[in-house]
Parts: sequence; C-alpha cells; structure tokens
Amino acid sequence: APYLASAARREYGPGAVAALAAKGMAVVESAAPDAGPLPDPGETPLLPTGAQSDALAAINAAQDQGNAAQDESNGARRVFLLEGVTGSGKTEVYLQALAHCLGLGKRAIVLVPELSLTPQTVGRFEARFPGRVGLLHSGLTPAQHAEEWWRVRSGERGVVIGPRSAIFAPQPDLGLIVVDEEHEWTYKQTELSPRYHARDVALKRAELVGATVVLGSATPDLGTAYQAERGTFARLRLPERIERSGAVTALADVDVVDMRDELVAGNRSVFSRALQDALRETLAEGAQAMLFLNRRGSASIVECRACGHVMRCLRCSSAYTYHAATAGSAQGSSSREQLVCHHCNRRHSVPRVCPRCRSDRIRFLGLGTQRLVDEVEALLPGVRVLRWDRDAAKTVAAHAELLRRFVAKEADVLVGTQMIAKGLDIPSVALVGIVLADIGLHTPDFRAPERTFQLLTQVAGRAGRGPEPGRVVIQTYVPDHYAIEAAAAQDYARFYSQEIDYRRAQANPPLTRLVRLLFGHTDRDAARREAARMANVLGRVIREWDMHGVEVVGPAPTYPPRVRNAWRWHLLVRAPDPRLLLDKVKVPPGWTVDVDPVDVF
Repeated sequence: APYLASAARREYGPGAVAALAAKGMAVVESAAPDAGPLPDPGETPLLPTGAQSDALAAINAAQDQGNAAQDESNGARRVFLLEGVTGSGKTEVYLQALAHCLGLGKRAIVLVPELSLTPQTVGRFEARFPGRVGLLHSGLTPAQHAEEWWRVRSGERGVVIGPRSAIFAPQPDLGLIVVDEEHEWTYKQTELSPRYHARDVALKRAELVGATVVLGSATPDLGTAYQAERGTFARLRLPERIERSGAVTALADVDVVDMRDELVAGNRSVFSRALQDALRETLAEGAQAMLFLNRRGSASIVECRACGHVMRCLRCSSAYTYHAATAGSAQGSSSREQLVCHHCNRRHSVPRVCPRCRSDRIRFLGLGTQRLVDEVEALLPGVRVLRWDRDAAKTVAAHAELLRRFVAKEADVLVGTQMIAKGLDIPSVALVGIVLADIGLHTPDFRAPERTFQLLTQVAGRAGRGPEPGRVVIQTYVPDHYAIEAAAAQDYARFYSQEIDYRRAQANPPLTRLVRLLFGHTDRDAARREAARMANVLGRVIREWDMHGVEVVGPAPTYPPRVRNAWRWHLLVRAPDPRLLLDKVKVPPGWTVDVDPVDVF
C-alpha cells in the first residue's frame, strides 16, 4: 500500500527517504492533493453584516472564476482592497473567504506582519479550520521548518499563515492570498537581498496561477489606495465597527490634548490632566487601559550637565538609550541597567562620571516605555502594570504569555510600543492613551505623516471593542497637524485626500517611483567621494540619453550617518520607470540597490 511521503519524512527524516529513492528501493510520486471534506469547524462562523456579505460576494465570485481570470482584462476583479475601520470584521471576511476557497478544492496563504504579534488572529484561523492550518516562520527550528514545508507541499495544509517569507510557501492549487494589515512596512525585506515586498510578490504569484488576492487594512498604504482609486484594484469597504457577537457598535470617542496647554497650566507630568482622570475612571469601573509610547527604554538621551557631552554609540553616530534595571519580564528574566544602541544593539555600562570632563552631573532626558511604567505606578499606587516591547518580550512564547496575562486581567494597564497596535482584540480595554503622538512625525522621510496616521489610528482602534464605547486620549504638541487631526477623527478618506495632494506636488510615490542607492564605508571621506562619483555618473547618463522625467536626488548622508562602523551615503533615482536609467549604468560592488524603498533616510 502507498505510504504518505510526508509521514515517512517525519518518522525517518528527509535524508533517509531521499536515499531510498536514489537506490531504487522506494518511488516517490507526486499526486494531485485532495482537499477532502472540510472538518467540522471549531468556531461557528458569524452571520455577516450587509457590508461583509457584499465583500464576500465579490471575493467569492472572483474565486469561482478560477484560472479563466488570469488575462489582463480580468486582473482588477481578482485583487481586492478590503478597507474597514478597526474592529469592522475584516478577519471574519478572511475566514469565510478561506472556507469558500477550501470548498473549491483550492488552498490559501495568509500573510501577517509579524506572527508573534498576532496570536489572537492566528488562534481564530486554527479554531475555524482545525488541523488544516500550517505556520511557517523564522521561529521554527530547521527540523520543524522542514517538516511543515513537506506538509504544505504534500497538500496537508489548506491554509498557510506566516510573515513575509510565507509567500514562498509551496502551496499547491493556490486559490487565495490574504495580506492582512497590508500597509505594514515589515512586509518589505530591507536588510538582505533580494529586497522584495511580500505584497508585490503576492500580486505576481496570484497573477501567474489565477488566484484571488485580498489586501486588508483599516489604514491602507497610500499606493494601494491610489491603485484602487484608479480602478487597478477593486475596493470593498466595511464602514462599521462590530462586536464579536456581530452587533454594530460605535468607534471610541477621541480627545486630543495640546500638551503645550498643560505646560502653561503648570502640569509637568507625562500625563495630561485628561489622561490622568480617564485612567482613574477606567480602573475604578473595573476596566483595563493601554498606554502607547513608541520608544523603548527609560531615557532617550544621557547627557552631562557640566559640558553638554551626549553618550553616543562608538559604532554608530546615534545617542545611546538608557535602559533601567528590570526585576523580570513575562518569562521571569531580569536585566541590569545599561546603555543600548537601538541601531546596532551595542551595549555599554552606565557612566557615573562624564568621560569627557569627569563631572558626575549626569542626567537622563526623554521618555521610554520603562520610565512610563514607573510614572504609571507613581500616579496610581497599587496599580498592576505590564510592559510589552522588544525588551520585555524577545520570543514568541514571551509575547503569548504577556497577552495571556493581560487578557486574564492579571494587570490593569498595558504599556507598550507599536507591538500593541496590531491584532489585539480585548473587549475589556476601555481606554487607550497615546502618550506622545509626535514621535516619528518629523523624521526626514516623506512617509512620516502617513506612518504616524496609520499607527495612531491602529492604536486607537484597540479601545472600545466590547459592548461599551471606549475612549482614546491623544497627547501631542502639534494638534493641528493634518495627520493627527485625521487620526483623531479616524477618517482615512480625509487623510488620503490631503496626503495624495502633497505627494503629487512633491512628485513622490505613488505618483512616481523611487530607487535608493546606498553606499557605506569605514572611511568617512571615501564614502562621500564614492557617493559623489556615482551621482555624477548617473547625471551624465541622463544628459547623454536626454531622459526627461528622470531625476537624481542627492547624494546625502543617511540618518544616522554612521551605523555599525560604516559611514553611509545614499541617493535616490526618481522617475516613472527608474529602469530607464539603471539599465544603462553598471552599479559597482559595495552599493545596495533598493527598488521602491520603504524608507528614504
């Protein structure tokens, strides 16, 4: 009788199976995978709302078309932007679309930004399709990854879930690809070549096999929304927030606090009076609160008050961040106080005297999540606080444990970085406080307003997911900035309208395309000279070929200018099709070429 190859590989190892086949003692045959009947769901599908029904009808109709829709004329009908406010039930649409896909005998891939940050979402998929969900991610051991890979390839997994690399899963009979939170920049591989974007790979892979793609987000990438506006993608909207029961509920009320007024009133606390009152009221009612601050550590700058010297990383040109000693994390570990470089992870002991003038007048400036925990405990004695950032949760298990503890109400307040903005659905959270909304808003990147809007909107969406309306308090020093105003209104259309006009005026994506060329060298002058030489070469080619609409921006030092001992310079090629220029230039070794970069500083 035939023996399932994946079972043999699990029991005896892939090498043993390959050796038997090489000696002619076994024959490994590829059979068309049989989807088989769907198992009884462990979670009952919710009755869809009208908007969800309309979205499902469009997505499932595209799936029913099969490979007949591979031609260009039908392409738009097979790529959908599912735009829904936070808590609008996008996951339920994914689940029911996946059930339809499996019912057609097809299989699916679901991409999530970071698997460790979306345990609730993954849990819902596993509950709906027990035994049919496979997870592929970097946290698996080589043996675990090989076993799961063979399970997928043999057709045992109807649904594969994972971060960006999961788009390459050997899923047979692929019928549906879901990209959840498609706006997340983590879908772009930035450190290693090839520097691909998983969303782009998903679109191309679906085009090749005639699969349907669903791009989901409450705050779509501006480029994705632009393609939907042009009709390249079909747009589906979920305008209402719904509870787990399916009942329609209201978005959280949002208050914007001008922290300049707090200073005038004599309030020097990191918490505005409005946020202090909201915290007390929330905890008195037995509900939970989340406080968001997108900066780790205790202080962002360590400075000598005598001479002004700032402690900086010896390998990078950035200031050290001070991390106070901690008694323990979700896994019971502790850490000593230290200075940490958030660019290269170099660590240094905390100086007691200034290394330049030997003064002991050292001060710690700025605010991070560690200090924020101390501030909460000082404001509300006896309050139970959990911290969720990359220092407190370094493993998938640590993330899961932090979530379990907060859901079990072992803590009253959760303090966290952008990790708490993704995938958390906790009905008992009645208040979200955004302690400093301006972080990241003024970075030298044209996408800074977009990322600020997306992050604030996503964080605000964690409040009020139960039957009672929630509340959000946004603290800022620039309350009249259009990104802050649109996030407070939770109005994507308003933000898009203003931002796309700015992009058009500045000739930035998605109205054009960018390629970033980056060069680094341990010698500062060598890096600058090579960047200038490359800019001259590109400029000369543009003139020789009379390339209209092709522009070279720079060169300029990156921010920060030195990382891991390398002084870095970069330049940008801006054009409707940058290949017109780059195909005529040989880029020498040592340069990094990044097409459609997700950051430009």
